Amino acid sequence: MNSKEIYQNDKVVESWEELCEEVYHDSWKPQMSRYRSDYAFRGLSDSSYELKSSYIRNCGSRPELEYHMLRNFRKYSISKDAQLSASFWRSLVMAQHHGLPTRLLDWTYSPFIAMHFATANTDKFDIDGVIWKVDFVRANRLICEPLKSQLSEEKCNAFTVEMLEENIMSLSDLDHKLEKSQLIFFEPPSLDQRIVNQFAFFSVMSNPTAILDDWLIEHPELFRRIIIPKELKWEVRDKLDQANITERVLFPGLDGLARWLKRHYRPATDEI
Repeated sequence: MNSKEIYQNDKVVESWEELCEEVYHDSWKPQMSRYRSDYAFRGLSDSSYELKSSYIRNCGSRPELEYHMLRNFRKYSISKDAQLSASFWRSLVMAQHHGLPTRLLDWTYSPFIAMHFATANTDKFDIDGVIWKVDFVRANRLICEPLKSQLSEEKCNAFTVEMLEENIMSLSDLDHKLEKSQLIFFEPPSLDQRIVNQFAFFSVMSNPTAILDDWLIEHPELFRRIIIPKELKWEVRDKLDQANITERVLFPGLDGLARWLKRHYRPATDEI
């Protein structure tokens, strides 16, 4: 990866106001007279982090392990709703949702939820954060047939699991029916309140060991990176908390409540 190329698309913001303006940049649609963003957002606490999937971080360049992990996940999982694991795509989403390393990457339609994930880790407040902003509408239009026609016929900007199930029924299909290193953005089923509250959707590449940064460098018109300087993180964090963009909402239940309280009551100085 050539880091100099990727940094050409960086925008360093200097204030909360500039951050809010930047995440909504290019969202006005004159033909609709509405503000409707075509961007997917992903917030990271460290601006040097690559867009590596959990599968790559866990298994490296061993694509053959992916099939075995997902096969055993489907074999041993017990689901209250059999439909959720009835297909390859639903199993893949459920596996990602419960922490199994997969080739999926989490994104959100909400720029403020991306801000949350860029500022949730107070141990990283001495490091610049980043929000990746990718035009998922244009990215999906680069997909090969028959998926491209399907997207047009359905008049959708993002695929649904039901749409993908019609043409791609296995990991092997995903790897071989698509062209090399293609990218898809799709919406998951609403497995639980967490996915709903996070306004979540996913990206997936046709190569399990591909790093999304490398693909984006070849399509610089599709993305921007918004850098949140370390000096700005506390202000962003406090204003998000005031707006109720917190772990308590994004991770419903006692675990999310505990995570919110742990961070909320951590002093901003090193007096501890």
